[in-house]
Amino acid sequence: MTAARDAGLAADDEIITWWGLVIEGYHATQARIQAEIGERFDLAPASFDILIRLVRSPDHRMPMTRLAHEAALSSGGFTKVADRLVAADLIRRHRCDRDRRVTYAELTDHGLDIAKQVRAAGAEILRRRVLAPLGPGDSQRLADAMRALREANGDPQEERGVGRPGAC
Repeated sequence: MTAARDAGLAADDEIITWWGLVIEGYHATQARIQAEIGERFDLAPASFDILIRLVRSPDHRMPMTRLAHEAALSSGGFTKVADRLVAADLIRRHRCDRDRRVTYAELTDHGLDIAKQVRAAGAEILRRRVLAPLGPGDSQRLADAMRALREANGDPQEERGVGRPGAC
């Protein structure tokens, strides 16, 4: 036995395999969720993510730079998605009166209706694709583990306040 094993630490190959399984499990599950949402609502994955973030945000709006950052989209990529959502009457752009540099993405009434439907469908899919195979206990432990990793390895931009909402 190695010193790492004696100390209760995972061997190099074992820990790399664990992490690979996390990534593979996420990608496989996310692909199924996105495919089902795409079929039901004719939404691209980025649009789904943006609608979910907005429906869960106060006043169903968020600064566009923060929304792009949280959705892991470049500013150009986010602009294309936002343009499609505006054209579909799902969101509108709203300038901040107090800070002209801030523009919000805000759900329209139609967008709010669709976003609520998408959220319900997403929850139903997650119940089948995550909760059913893992069970409530393991699902909660997975969420707790991912929260701990997010906190331990948070985005350095967030620590500097990039993407935080301004007061409007």
